[in-house]
Amino acid sequence: MKNRLRDLRSERQWSQADLAARTDVSRQTINALETGKYDPSLPLAFKIARVFGKPIEEIFDPEEE
Repeated sequence: MKNRLRDLRSERQWSQADLAARTDVSRQTINALETGKYDPSLPLAFKIARVFGKPIEEIFDPEEE
């Protein structure tokens, strides 16, 4: 799943650890999300969307296969 996490995080000058703390997950989870190795659960996707103040669709974009 494609996502804009790295861009949104950079705009706010947050580290992966900063975003992890705001979403109650590990830095490794944020890294896995950003690199496409892990797709978020629905509750985590909602939490991330709330942190950035954006709809889920603006952050996560399922790739067409």
